[in-house]
Amino acid sequence: MPHTPHLVVRAVQNSYRGGVPRPREFDEDRVVLAIRDEFWDKGYAATSMDDLLRVSGLGKGSLYGAFGDKRSLFLRVLRDYDDANLRMLRERLASAERGIDVVREFVLGPAGDPTGAAARRGCLLANTNAELAVSTPDVAAEARRTYEGVTAVLAAALERAQREGDLDPGVDAGTVAGTVLATQLGIVALGRTGMDPGTLGATARSALARLLPAAP
Repeated sequence: MPHTPHLVVRAVQNSYRGGVPRPREFDEDRVVLAIRDEFWDKGYAATSMDDLLRVSGLGKGSLYGAFGDKRSLFLRVLRDYDDANLRMLRERLASAERGIDVVREFVLGPAGDPTGAAARRGCLLANTNAELAVSTPDVAAEARRTYEGVTAVLAAALERAQREGDLDPGVDAGTVAGTVLATQLGIVALGRTGMDPGTLGATARSALARLLPAAP
């Protein structure tokens, strides 16, 4: 899910004649978002350093000096993306009128764009997990961390739904939360194939009807 964090200006020291450092200011958040989108659209392996230099507008020395190598930069943007999404999910639960709404929105979200473009793009974390988790332990660890956080928020939403009378109190909220996450990731994967948005949405609603039994 795209996000727009607060703006921060980062000063990078560049050299010029005489070897005296000269500060060069750039909008760090703009650079990070541009780089994130390049990785998101192309994937890690297909994104070259030339691509990152182009979208960032920085020279190689400035990019490496500010963010490190390609791997370090990718892990940075992935964690920023994950942290922003976790924060938004927690904030949504805090502001929602009913807990059950948060769970439904979470599953239906990947099918929410009627053009299908968002579904085809997928989720940066899910895309990355499919590409790199087996070969890159840092990516697998980041995925586990984020998915554990998401599951905890979903469990809290389900427990709230039980208190509000919208969900069968006999349901194990923790177990169902994990199943909700797995279902949403399945919807994301189907969306990446270009499945018709209407079919994708119907699939998500059918799954929700089975996952969220009403209170007797």
